[in-house]
Amino acid sequence: MSELRRTPLYGLHVELGARMVPFAGYEMPVQYPLGVMREHLACRSGAGLFDVSHMGQIVVTHRGGAAAAAAGLETLVPQDVIGLKDGRQRYGLFTAPNGGILDDLMIARRTDDLFLVVNAACKTADLAHLRHGLPDCDVRMLDRALLALQGPLAEDVLEAVAPGAAAMRFMDVARLESDFGTLWVSRSGYTGEDGYEISVAAEAAERLARALLKAEGVEPVGLGARDSLRLEAGLCLYGHDLDESTSPVEGNVLWAVQKVRRSGGDRAGGFPGAERVLREIDGQPSRLRVGLVPEGRAPMREGVELFDGDRAVGRITSGGFGPSVERPIAMGYVDIDRAGIGTKLEGSLRGRRLPVDVVQMPFRPATYKR
Repeated sequence: MSELRRTPLYGLHVELGARMVPFAGYEMPVQYPLGVMREHLACRSGAGLFDVSHMGQIVVTHRGGAAAAAAGLETLVPQDVIGLKDGRQRYGLFTAPNGGILDDLMIARRTDDLFLVVNAACKTADLAHLRHGLPDCDVRMLDRALLALQGPLAEDVLEAVAPGAAAMRFMDVARLESDFGTLWVSRSGYTGEDGYEISVAAEAAERLARALLKAEGVEPVGLGARDSLRLEAGLCLYGHDLDESTSPVEGNVLWAVQKVRRSGGDRAGGFPGAERVLREIDGQPSRLRVGLVPEGRAPMREGVELFDGDRAVGRITSGGFGPSVERPIAMGYVDIDRAGIGTKLEGSLRGRRLPVDVVQMPFRPATYKR
């Protein structure tokens, strides 16, 4: 582990008894003494505090202002960035020339710039991709910590630390003043719960984390429960559920491609891989990411092959046990003619074929504050 990087909260994780594991080039907490199951449920019933400082935080500026930066970014993503209002954020995708997905990210528009949060394993490549694709923009990777506070108590807890948080709605972004400096806050997260992501100066991160953990009902949560929470919410993990071979249409994230960027829209196309993506939108892909529920209590995890009789029709990309729904759940890709809700398939698990049903996602309804 000596070559792995550490976030500003590493010492706190160790003090709290976390089990540290390698993840995306960092030493990260996979769980605390509470355990994955109870951490998961604590986030659903109270609030969970996550260290996501390993993720990349990038600011994009242009001499013409945020509007010019937004126009530039639209050449790299199929999202409506120009129409994104100041103080708002949306989910985005870097597409490749073949129509696959290089990474998924969050795009926030602020008064003078764009603020992007990208995946840890992709952040170096994403930075180079942005600099190459946006030669007229200044693109900087920031050295700030990033915390996620998620769950039904998150609003009250953060409001006590950073007044103004409670007034925010889902996908709002704001700069809020606190005893820990200016916090860059978005009302978002990756658990399906109401909550926030909080960018804070690295030197103030531990003090902020300790203050949040002092609040009643807040527990530290590691990577293990983060994964089960996002799976219950039907959210993709890049490198597993999405990758360079997967188009936004196949990945079932078409909701993230606004009408203005589709065929017939005012700014249709103009992003890498647009020909394939628009063709699949207007027609259909050969496969689709779907929700899956295995029968029984045995989870079906990534790599399990799916069959319809003797025909191999797909593969699971994420799977495990959902503590909130109290049953195994999964997602994966299946041939488009077997992707309908209610389709009955079989998963090959330890040499046996076991029933699995195609179901609607998310597995647990989201509780975002609209």
